[in-house]
Amino acid sequence: MLYQRSSQLFAEAEKVIPGGVNSPVRAFKSVGGTPIFVKEAKGAYLYDEDGNRLIDYINSWGPMILGHAYAPVVDAVIEKAKLGTSFGMPTEIETKIAELAVSMVPNIDKIRFVNSGTEACMSAIRLARGYTDREKIIKFKGCYHGHSDSFLISAGSGAVTFGSPNSPGVTQGTAKDTLLAVYNDLTNVRSVFEANKAEVAAIIVEPVAGNMGCVPPQKGFLEGLRALCDEFGALLIFDEVMTGFRLARGGAQELFGVNADLVTFGKVIGGGLPVGAFAGRREIMDYLAPVGPVYQAGTLSGNPLAMAAGLTMLQEIEKDNELFTRLDEKTAYLEKGLRQVLEECEIAYTINRVGSMISVFFDERAVVDFDTAGYGNNDTFKKFFHGLLAEGVYIAPSSYETWFITDALTYEDLDYTINAVRKIFS
Repeated sequence: MLYQRSSQLFAEAEKVIPGGVNSPVRAFKSVGGTPIFVKEAKGAYLYDEDGNRLIDYINSWGPMILGHAYAPVVDAVIEKAKLGTSFGMPTEIETKIAELAVSMVPNIDKIRFVNSGTEACMSAIRLARGYTDREKIIKFKGCYHGHSDSFLISAGSGAVTFGSPNSPGVTQGTAKDTLLAVYNDLTNVRSVFEANKAEVAAIIVEPVAGNMGCVPPQKGFLEGLRALCDEFGALLIFDEVMTGFRLARGGAQELFGVNADLVTFGKVIGGGLPVGAFAGRREIMDYLAPVGPVYQAGTLSGNPLAMAAGLTMLQEIEKDNELFTRLDEKTAYLEKGLRQVLEECEIAYTINRVGSMISVFFDERAVVDFDTAGYGNNDTFKKFFHGLLAEGVYIAPSSYETWFITDALTYEDLDYTINAVRKIFS
């Protein structure tokens, strides 16, 4: 495939946009080459500025569960836009989508809409600190919760030490309140709690990690986090920006049967538009202004376009009793085919999957946390990525990102993808 127009557009973008992109992973730095510029998308496919059609396995990093340009969502946005795009005032549709979300997700009574997953996680942390009157949080190495200062922290010198900033602009003062733990390691988490008794406000965790590739929680891990939070008086926050309404109607809480105190959501709750939300039990959420002392605000929060798209998306998900079965079956089919091909071609690999989230790691050792996710052969991944791209298949341009399956994918698309992998490694 030729990408002459994309190359030209990238060169133009670099002159006026830092790095030529508005989010770093789009720059193809980890795989090399030139980013693809998308012109339009429909169903399971992207169409780039050079006229190429690509089978899409990132789906705007998760929210396009039903496919791109899903007609009911598009129609809802168009009709709402005719009435005005933003008011900075309450609208009835905010209450409607809030009622639906609360009815679908276990263990939440109230929800507040914001403008992104980053903002949702940032706000949930502030609320947890205000509610518990504690300052420190525990996050896991390799889990990504947006680019808020509290989350851009790398590991310190040991399991129970403070983290350190991993981006200029994040202060040491901020970093000291973020404690790093190892995903899927309850012993490590307990040691962090015990070294900081009565100081930890909350644990924030991706219940299924998606930013070190797809890394499932091992048996008992989420239940153990719940128990540790109860023991040490901290809140448990599930970052469901990726998993919410994707792995089940009620997200990871429903799938794993573990209750979180606060839950954050991202673009799926706005049908793919820029939006986020955080939700929880009434006594915690009522700690927010204007009824409580914890301040959080946003001019565009609950804007009518995102609410119209999100309400329609959730209604479609809520009424389709077979959706999650279909997504699981399609992803399982893809996994089986990928395993067969990689074994035939004698490629070292590990595949992790939960529902419609899946990742291929090019190493045969188990991937259970950030360090083991780094075992994969990056040269093999680069060959894999560019080989698929040449065949018209688009996956995330980083080995540390999960794939997201959409219901719009056909079995013919999946077979084509599997055969493309065979072609790469044969």
